[in-house]
Amino acid sequence: MSLIAHLRELRNRVGLALIGIAVGMVVAFIFYDQILAFLKAPYCNLDTDVRGSLSEDQNGNCTLLIFDVLSNLTLRLKVSLIAGLVLSAPWWLYQLWSFVTPGLKRNERRYALTFVAASSLLFAAGSALAYVTLSNGLKLLLGLSGEGIQPVLGATEYLGFVTQLLLAFGIAFEVPLLGVMLNIVGILSYAVLKKSRRWLLFLTFLLAALITPTTDPFTMLALAIPMCILFELAIQFARINDKRRARRDAAAGWDDVDDDEASPLDARPSTLDVRPSALEAEPAGERAEPSDAKT
Repeated sequence: MSLIAHLRELRNRVGLALIGIAVGMVVAFIFYDQILAFLKAPYCNLDTDVRGSLSEDQNGNCTLLIFDVLSNLTLRLKVSLIAGLVLSAPWWLYQLWSFVTPGLKRNERRYALTFVAASSLLFAAGSALAYVTLSNGLKLLLGLSGEGIQPVLGATEYLGFVTQLLLAFGIAFEVPLLGVMLNIVGILSYAVLKKSRRWLLFLTFLLAALITPTTDPFTMLALAIPMCILFELAIQFARINDKRRARRDAAAGWDDVDDDEASPLDARPSTLDVRPSALEAEPAGERAEPSDAKT
């Protein structure tokens, strides 16, 4: 394909992805009340003594406050957009996959498909863990207000806090998968990972302390401990994969070849695979025999 053809294909894929996101956003807009109740649940499950009496209406229902006229519209659109992105993720990931696939080899396609599925599961697991630990984090933070101070949460601020926490946990769970990818392509070896294990553990706790919007140690540990486990699994995967690669290189006779030595090239011309459809499209007088087609 020419550069213009690639750009046209990219435009079409992006357009289809945006259509899918728009459809997901419309669905989320329709079910906005159910989504909002799901996001409010960690806060509403707290005792009234923690979240204050202003968090309930006259009927005793849990509420979040709005402080300006346009917040209702912007809040509904923001929640619908985020939920629409999540709902339509299989569709726009498929469009991305369809654009990238023609440029990959067969084994690369298999690995890429595995990584897309694994990254989706890890992101979902991280977001689910953040949702489970959210109530404990809110309870600790709101309980620090002291006597005579009643916390009042705005709907925009609270939902922004929740989505930030869910995204932080989801993205953090993707980091160990990056190490696995680098090991498979031969950039990051098991020896380097093993040597850097202590630094990885230290940086994991540091990263957990930086990216979590809460300041409580419970939420930080809830993110850091699973990440350490995932990093250890990535290190063990690198150990097994490096052993398998070493056996394969030894069988092929490449184990004693220096990394800077150029590989041998076969300069002999190879026979082209001429497709019957291509022959049928040519005029009868211009057809070439498949056996005569050489590079």
